[in-house]
Amino acid sequence: MVSLQNIFRRFSDFRPTWGQPLKNDAELDFWLLGATLAVLSLGLVMVASASTEIGSTPLYYAIRQAIYVAAGLIAMIVVMTIELQEWQRFSTVSLLVSIALLVIVLFMGREINGSVRWINLGFFNLQASEVAKLGMVVYIAAYLVRRRDEVRSQWWGFIKPMLVLGGAAALLLAEPDFGAVVVLLVAVLGMIFLAGVPLMQYLVLMVVCVVGVIGILLTQAYRIERLKTYLDPWADQFGSGYQLTQSLIAFGKGEWLGQGLGNSIQKLFYLPEAHTDFVLAVLAEELGLVGSLVLLVMLMFISLRALSIGHLAERAGQFFAAYVAYGISFLIGGQVVVNIGVNIGLLPTKGLTLPFVSYGGSSMVMNCLAIGLLLRIDYERRCLMKQKQRREASND
Repeated sequence: MVSLQNIFRRFSDFRPTWGQPLKNDAELDFWLLGATLAVLSLGLVMVASASTEIGSTPLYYAIRQAIYVAAGLIAMIVVMTIELQEWQRFSTVSLLVSIALLVIVLFMGREINGSVRWINLGFFNLQASEVAKLGMVVYIAAYLVRRRDEVRSQWWGFIKPMLVLGGAAALLLAEPDFGAVVVLLVAVLGMIFLAGVPLMQYLVLMVVCVVGVIGILLTQAYRIERLKTYLDPWADQFGSGYQLTQSLIAFGKGEWLGQGLGNSIQKLFYLPEAHTDFVLAVLAEELGLVGSLVLLVMLMFISLRALSIGHLAERAGQFFAAYVAYGISFLIGGQVVVNIGVNIGLLPTKGLTLPFVSYGGSSMVMNCLAIGLLLRIDYERRCLMKQKQRREASND
């Protein structure tokens, strides 16, 4: 365990690489960057369409979302100029910041729709769980590098990070934010599996986690009610099943090609949270099955590209970078799966946004920051490969 004295010493030794231009001997992953910009653009259009009737002005939420997108792009650019070794050095700090935010939100958080998940910063509501998810991924990645042999050979090696995850999960459940717990659990379990934990031990861990999630699901009355609604939303379509049935109606109206951009009926005060958690339903109604599949393909491409970047980094011997990329892939992919599953009735209702598409500043900035981190990971790998090629050429 790192002492506070060592943490402060690391701060004093920190020499950030902010603002330093990237070298010209390696290219960025323009496929990942292009897909991200395409999804951001489509998401901005859909937020503008879904929120025209609920703001003080028709473009109220669209303008705010454009500001969030701009802030996210700035965060992406800044992160691309920070060397990965700095993230690894300050991984413990990322854990402490994550835990601190999750504690602060419980005492000073703003309550919205029955959940205390946001810290009011005056000009901006910070969702603590969005910061904590990426912070936990960075910490777990550094731990898997430090304790790689222990994780692969001893039970205690992979139980320790699960204890840390358990503490974060307890704080998230106190908000409550069950959806964030599920996504974070998927990301950490995925990282541990790809780090090479023995299969039998991993299966035991999976069983324990699944039993724990089911137990948590059944301990709260409102979660049981959501489960009943999920099983038969039409049984109470004007009560607990209202949101899901309205979402399904939107999907049905969209058919193949949709009703046309801006022509959604469900967004006119029928479908709650149309510009946040259920923006996909509005997109499906306006752009149809074809438009929904195009968005799904782009989001899955981003998640799979992150997985590929991690695999290439691991082959190059950059294990911290690889585990971070794996974690980001699972974070984005898991949230996409949960949000889409909720929208189409395959999963019980959860308050999770659709990455890069739904309205929200914290999610937007942190997801863009994660993409910047992926671009940096791939960039450093390409630089390393270029250096190896030059050395081999000089030896020849």
